[in-house]
Amino acid sequence: MNWQSLRAVWRGPRTLFARLALILCVGLALAQTLSFWLTMTERDQATTNMMMGYIEREVTSSVALLDHLPPSERAAWLPRLARRSYQFMLEPGATGAPPDARLSARVAASIEDGIGKHYAVSANAVPGDSEHLQVHLRLSDGTPLTIDMHPMSGVPLSRWLPLVLILELIVLAACCWLAVRLATRPLHDLAEAADALGPDLKAARLAENGPSEVARAARAFNAMQDRIATYMTERIQILASISHDLQTPITRMRLRIDVMDDREQHAKLRQDLQEMENLVKEGVTYARTLHGSAEVPCRTDLDALLDSMVFDYVDAGKDVSLEGRIDAALVTRPQALRRIVGNLVDNALKFGGSAALRVTAQQEGAVTIAVLDNGPGIPPESLESVFEPFYRVETSRNRHTGGTGLGLAIARQLALALDATLTLQNRPEGGLEARLTMKRAR
Repeated sequence: MNWQSLRAVWRGPRTLFARLALILCVGLALAQTLSFWLTMTERDQATTNMMMGYIEREVTSSVALLDHLPPSERAAWLPRLARRSYQFMLEPGATGAPPDARLSARVAASIEDGIGKHYAVSANAVPGDSEHLQVHLRLSDGTPLTIDMHPMSGVPLSRWLPLVLILELIVLAACCWLAVRLATRPLHDLAEAADALGPDLKAARLAENGPSEVARAARAFNAMQDRIATYMTERIQILASISHDLQTPITRMRLRIDVMDDREQHAKLRQDLQEMENLVKEGVTYARTLHGSAEVPCRTDLDALLDSMVFDYVDAGKDVSLEGRIDAALVTRPQALRRIVGNLVDNALKFGGSAALRVTAQQEGAVTIAVLDNGPGIPPESLESVFEPFYRVETSRNRHTGGTGLGLAIARQLALALDATLTLQNRPEGGLEARLTMKRAR
């Protein structure tokens, strides 16, 4: 299995904070485990070396003492000479094979080195326990002596040591968590600032402090915001100037058309001028929506706003209906919302002849406004493209049937300014559904 396959199988934490914290905590735990193992190994080896020398000296002295004592007094001395890992017995002891366990063999060799020069020594393992051996010899008067041993591999651990190690690991993990949090918090703030940078370009500026890399990134982000705001302002000013300057020749052309004798050409030219004026106005409106809406959000009765819009359309003889209520107010920009719904309803009337509005309250306080029509719909591959400026599914380039191609683009930009989402989908029974989901309903 290659690296790419491993990455596909193991889906770890998604956030940088969780990944760094996991890596550091696992690394610290492994390092702590390895350090503990190395310490215990070195401790056991040092203890074993020290114990070999101790056994060699103690056993040699004890055997020499027993050999010099009168036979009648030897039994009384046996408990005094016993130690935690061995004891003396005035008997032949058990028989068996030579010790094959590592520690037992080493203990037997150490005892033989200590007393083997003066006594004939033999050692064997005791069946049933890997680290249990007996060393046999005879004293000067022929009395059998057996040294029964249970070698210990090391000094027992203190009861408080595991607790201290766990506490140390917890302290290291907490320090690791704090270090990763401090390191990744500026990235989190930068991501939030980037998400909050909407069309109005009024996101809160990042604090230009902290480590040099973080301060530099914050300064670069703030400078980027300023540059984008400057570019957008310049573009709006240019488009506004063009629109203002175009009004004068359009007005002159309209006056000249009024004195024309050819009524057929008069009507056609007037229609062309009207479409030209509408295109200029829509272009300026779209540019302003890119810069965000200057309208201040306020508490709005959504049901009343939609009712008034539907009544206006009905009074104008349009087939527009409204279904559903939320019976709650929400904080939004009412004029921007009115413009979005108006553009969607106008599209539905243009291509379907009728429009049906459906309002539903979703989970977590979200509100969905759906505008449905009975028109021909939109090819699936064009459902996102129609939000691009000047894009029209109508290929005839006829402004009367295809429009300016800016209505949906303006609606999408205003939806972004409202922190809402605007999507299109074809209805199974025919027609198109435009769905506006407002996330910050209250």
